Parts: sequence; C-alpha cells; structure tokens
Amino acid sequence: MKIKTRFIKSIVETAAKDDTVMPWARGARRAAFIAKRSTSQSVRKSA
Repeated sequence: MKIKTRFIKSIVETAAKDDTVMPWARGARRAAFIAKRSTSQSVRKSA
C-alpha cells in the first residue's frame, strides 16, 4: 500500500506543477483570437 500512496502523491504533485494554457483561457491570447475572428467575419460580410 505504501508504493501506491507514493505513486498517487507524485501524480498529484506533478499535476499541481503543470501550467498548461488552454485556448479558451482568458487573457491577451484569447483577446487576439477574438479580434482576428471578428475581422475575418466582417470581411466575409462585405464580400
């Protein structure tokens, strides 16, 4: 049982350290994507 506890503990620690940025996260990257999307939609409407 000791090995299993240590294994789970290491998984939890690794997950806490990981800082993956998701595409739908708020911030500058999301704002840039929304701006790009809105400009491409306005180009399609006028064409």
